[in-house]
Amino acid sequence: MNSHFPRIITLLRKERGLSQKAVAESLGVSQALLSHYEKGIRECGLDFVVKIADFYDVSCDYLLGRTPHPSGATVKISQPAAISRSAQETLGQTLLINSLSVLYSILGNCGNEDITNETSAYLFCEVYRVFRILYSANSKNPQGMFSVREKLAGSRAVASSEVALSNVHCLLTGEDIDNLKGLLKNAAPSLSPEKLTTSYPTLVSSLFTLIQQAELRMGVPTGAAEKPKKKG
Repeated sequence: MNSHFPRIITLLRKERGLSQKAVAESLGVSQALLSHYEKGIRECGLDFVVKIADFYDVSCDYLLGRTPHPSGATVKISQPAAISRSAQETLGQTLLINSLSVLYSILGNCGNEDITNETSAYLFCEVYRVFRILYSANSKNPQGMFSVREKLAGSRAVASSEVALSNVHCLLTGEDIDNLKGLLKNAAPSLSPEKLTTSYPTLVSSLFTLIQQAELRMGVPTGAAEKPKKKG
């Protein structure tokens, strides 16, 4: 099996407010065995994967982490070598613009302006860092447009972005920070791939692709889940 399966079946059960005992009875297995499957202690057979997929009305590929869509739909990512440079630039811009639209919509639904502002501060610093490096690559470019000296810019931008990101994390958990107000209790967004697809049908594929691309950069083999071993 793979590391996605235990996490996803546990998440699905909790999202539906079901107990291990109730799910185990419906699937015809013991609660102890289901607990082992959810913790990744034991591997199940292919027949159980199919059975639990039918029970939660999702695809087997979704349970195995091969697609973010419960229905099993996949997001096709073009290989960089197969598209032109201009097409790559357009793709990158589209993924970022659409993903940011989803992000800011979710932030807006939280109803907390401080969280939105701190998120913007984090993104401002990250864009600043990249642009400053790009701008400074040519030593002939005048540095007068920047107030912070080049030798200090990188470290200060990193520090500022990390502070903003830490503030976002604390505020989302309900903590107040100085004059910044934390999120109200039970106001954290309830999200899942299915809910995102319903709320943002024209934008969410960009977000899913961005997530896949980011995790590929992290060395995570997205969509390369192992096939379940069939028990004899």
